[in-house]
Amino acid sequence: MTTLGIDIGTSVIKAVVFDDHGAELFISRAPSAVLRPLPGRSEQDMHALWEAIAVAVRKATAGIADSIEAIALTGQGDGVWLVDAHGAPVGNAILWNDARAASIVERWTAEGRIAEGFGLNGSRTFAGAPNAILAWLIAHERGRLERAHAALSCTGFAFLRMTGRFGMDRSDASLPFLDIRTGAPAEGMFALFGIEPARRLRPPILPDADRVGTLRPEAAAHLALRAGLPVVLAPYDIACMALGTGAVAHGQASAILGTTVCSQIMLDGPDVARQGIGINIDVLGKTLRAFPSLVGCEVMDWVGGVMGLGSPQALDVLALEAPPGSNGLVLLPYMSPAGERAPFFDPQARGGLFGLSFRHDRRDIARATLEALAFVVRDCFEAAPAMPNEIRVCGGGARSDAWCQIVADVTGVDVLRSSNREIGARGALVAANVVLHGRSLREEAARWERIETRFSPIEANTAFYVGAMQRFRQWRANDMNLWHHEAG
Repeated sequence: MTTLGIDIGTSVIKAVVFDDHGAELFISRAPSAVLRPLPGRSEQDMHALWEAIAVAVRKATAGIADSIEAIALTGQGDGVWLVDAHGAPVGNAILWNDARAASIVERWTAEGRIAEGFGLNGSRTFAGAPNAILAWLIAHERGRLERAHAALSCTGFAFLRMTGRFGMDRSDASLPFLDIRTGAPAEGMFALFGIEPARRLRPPILPDADRVGTLRPEAAAHLALRAGLPVVLAPYDIACMALGTGAVAHGQASAILGTTVCSQIMLDGPDVARQGIGINIDVLGKTLRAFPSLVGCEVMDWVGGVMGLGSPQALDVLALEAPPGSNGLVLLPYMSPAGERAPFFDPQARGGLFGLSFRHDRRDIARATLEALAFVVRDCFEAAPAMPNEIRVCGGGARSDAWCQIVADVTGVDVLRSSNREIGARGALVAANVVLHGRSLREEAARWERIETRFSPIEANTAFYVGAMQRFRQWRANDMNLWHHEAG
């Protein structure tokens, strides 16, 4: 069976053709522009996104379209993708990293609504969450909402375009529309957050047995595929990346080293022990306890650009020329306009470089960058129910040997990297095979597991990083007061 996996990333759409043995036969990518019309805004043209999906699919399946037997669909989560009754976009999509609703979330926090919402669905609302964006639209663009028929997710929009069905995967619905304990819709969330006018926009939340649609003739022609193919709405990207790494059993952990760093652990049931931190996601009957930060490869790209480096590899080379601890230099990586959301929440969080002196050079800055991002990984896992005994990594940053080794040293556990390249699309394949063929999630994930490299912690470095991690947290604690002073 040849399956087409589609992963709709924030900046790149990936289309991957898998054979029945899980080999990646063909891979194509198409860019998808993020629009920033105003400071703090992050949007996408939904028409352009659909065209980019078509470009990626046609390139990946050129000459073999007739052999494709199923489509597995995943993509970015959160945000709001408004469409009318005919499925046409109502304005641009507002993305997960949009900050326009930050002041609303701050007010909800002060009023205790955020904590109460976490009690209902086990997830911490942030500015790019659907309920926050819907509240902003009610306050500022009510007419746009009134023209809309449904508030979809990214994959829900693509699923609608392909199949004509309105629906939302349970992973996308987890924040804010599901009661994570019962799996039923969390109806109280609309009243809690004052978004009752948007209740009618919530699409059907599809159970696992009803997440398969059929490729419509119009969509098939646009994608250059056969009409009638089954289209599986898989969990959204961070969940599919966990599936794609093979981290599907209770206690198994993965870390996405991508645009954002997301540290996550699979559980048999929800974890709400640490109130108000991270999210609980319903994934094919299990719970993914995830801590999606707002820092990641963008920080590396920014640092590399400022230092005039031509590639991420150049940053790695420089970093390895500096000793552990970067000669006392500490970077705070909180550069997103939306601040930070895990493992702490602060819309005013900002970056900084501390301990700087004339003795430091580009090598120290490069290593301090990789160390800071590794500290975020450990910071997040320490907020989880238990520190894992190994971490499976994926995402573009996982190609960095230097970063993977530093993560191993900082966390003190083995870091495992797969030989598979498109982990999100592979996770969608796993989900599709479970749904279409009734296979066990654990057995299906194990079929595609390909561990290429194991990075074991260097004992002396791990011991050193205990103190370095404390210094990182101390600099952050000291700087927090300035974040709020400057914001005020």
